[in-house]
Amino acid sequence: MADGLRLEGLSKHYGDNIALADVSLSVPDDTYISVLGPSGSGKTVLLRVIAGFEQPDGGTVQFGGERLDGVPAHRRGIGFAFQNFALFPHLSVRDNIAFGLMYRERDPVIGQRALRTKVEDIIELVGLTGLADRGVHQISGGQRQRVALARTLVTEPRLVLLDEPLGALDANLRGRMRGELRAIRQRLGVTFLHVTGSESEALAMGDRVIVLDRGRVGQFDSPDTVYNQPASPSVARFLNCYNIFAGRLEGGRFVAGQAAFATGGTPRAAAESAYCIRQDLIQIRSSESPPRDGEAGILASFVTSEYSGASVQYFFEADGGRGVEVEAHLGHRRPEELMPRQPYNLVWNAEQAVVFG
Repeated sequence: MADGLRLEGLSKHYGDNIALADVSLSVPDDTYISVLGPSGSGKTVLLRVIAGFEQPDGGTVQFGGERLDGVPAHRRGIGFAFQNFALFPHLSVRDNIAFGLMYRERDPVIGQRALRTKVEDIIELVGLTGLADRGVHQISGGQRQRVALARTLVTEPRLVLLDEPLGALDANLRGRMRGELRAIRQRLGVTFLHVTGSESEALAMGDRVIVLDRGRVGQFDSPDTVYNQPASPSVARFLNCYNIFAGRLEGGRFVAGQAAFATGGTPRAAAESAYCIRQDLIQIRSSESPPRDGEAGILASFVTSEYSGASVQYFFEADGGRGVEVEAHLGHRRPEELMPRQPYNLVWNAEQAVVFG
């Protein structure tokens, strides 16, 4: 861990806006780290402070056992892949990739044979073989993303920062590039910090996931832990797969409006009281089939459904107009045939709820 990335008490303000607030964490070497959070949570600012493009108002950045405070960005040994790729439009794929090697301050590569060898090796690594002489305006968005990544990797950085690298790609290409990015990182044996606003992308790609909440670290855990045991109601909201009920704990139950839920376990201490149940853990039953022992549930009327191929999302309305969503994976059970505006019991195992008090 001494040779990895270590952040201690990082803070950054823009006037009255707090971009980073006391961010402290340690990132091990040779790992893929996803950084998740909504717009404005401080994700890109965090990357820019680590890279040296922005100076923090407080705290320290250490990498490889060395303090980077005051070290210029180009001397940190850190690669940065920008969201918009930032390629030179008048240069070929090969020349875009070679640019950083030729013009870096330390040990520029000026020998044509050495330069060509390094560039060709990285072109093969990122899957651009045969495209080296094309202009970047002549290749697809996914290929431009690979050029941007190759230009970063060819300088052999010890840490690579990726600012929403898949955001400009279509859905199918994003899916393919997830696996390729992980494979490339694994072959190189360096650490990637990958910023994304997509919870599915963060969980699929990261060996560990940092969840940022208004400039603070809301959680830093394995994807499985973040998904199944969010550390706060805010983290659960970011995951976009939980029904979250506001209310209060009373006598071992959680009271949310007209409903009262069994908690099933010890509630977690939190600044905000909330009852969270994942959408795919809910069963839909008839209105005459209430929760049994060990279960919790709520009566709600069916509104509509949304088919997405592998799953169906059902939308219900409970008392007071509260929306409740149920996700049904079609590989597990047949789609429900529900009547609009009719009441149904939505039931789940109380042990599977995450409760904050």
